[in-house]
Amino acid sequence: MNDRPDLAVETGCDGVHIGAEDAPYAEARRTVGDGAIVGVTCKASYHLAMEAAEAGADYVAFGAYFPTATKETTTRAPLDLLDTWQSVATVPCVAIGGITAENCGPVTAAGADFLAVSSGVWAHKEGPAAAVRAYDAAIRTALAEAGSRSGAGLDPGTSPG
Repeated sequence: MNDRPDLAVETGCDGVHIGAEDAPYAEARRTVGDGAIVGVTCKASYHLAMEAAEAGADYVAFGAYFPTATKETTTRAPLDLLDTWQSVATVPCVAIGGITAENCGPVTAAGADFLAVSSGVWAHKEGPAAAVRAYDAAIRTALAEAGSRSGAGLDPGTSPG
């Protein structure tokens, strides 16, 4: 559930994603309980991400990486933030904001563990199923290319983080 810990509980969701303008992490955690997932948007702030991770967030989200009509974009996150995060943190990171199958390669290669997508799936010109296939192909390509550049030999079926 996005933004609303109370609705996450009411509707039986596995967790909630909160943004900077939503409930604070501690309040969201109290509302959904220890067994639920709580993720926190940190925009382009490494500092906010460290605070969220230290408080117990299950994941942190950075972005927006691209223009999006889903939410007002107030901050653009740099790609190197994902790589920096991966080099020091164990909490997974999510890239968010305007991510489509056509532009997801760089954020995947930079170290995003997950991609948060909305209109990239639901507004895809060939429908949601085609969008998911396109994301899958783009992610596999980006991981394979990132592995060949780094010499790490990443398996395209696994997460870079």
